Amino acid sequence: MTKAHLIEKVAEKAQKLSRRDAEKVVNCIFDAIRDALKKGEKTEIRGFGSFRLRIRRNKDGRNPKTGETVPVPQKRMPFFKPGKEIKELLNQNQEVNQ
Repeated sequence: MTKAHLIEKVAEKAQKLSRRDAEKVVNCIFDAIRDALKKGEKTEIRGFGSFRLRIRRNKDGRNPKTGETVPVPQKRMPFFKPGKEIKELLNQNQEVNQ
């Protein structure tokens, strides 16, 4: 699903919202999650999941072309942990398909 599809779904579900208003809502949600992650904060959406940062430590990597060891600096990476309801829903569908 793309962002455009998500906006269309929001506009369909909330019939009082125009497509432009639905786009503003979706963008506002994404901006809020992005801003929280940028500040190092966790965002939790009950029944869906949580977004947080994971810090990858410094490490030594290898240049595959030359075999030379190169330092890889520390990174802050976004991480999504699905909620219990999402996990159950996905596993329930898997059992039905088998």
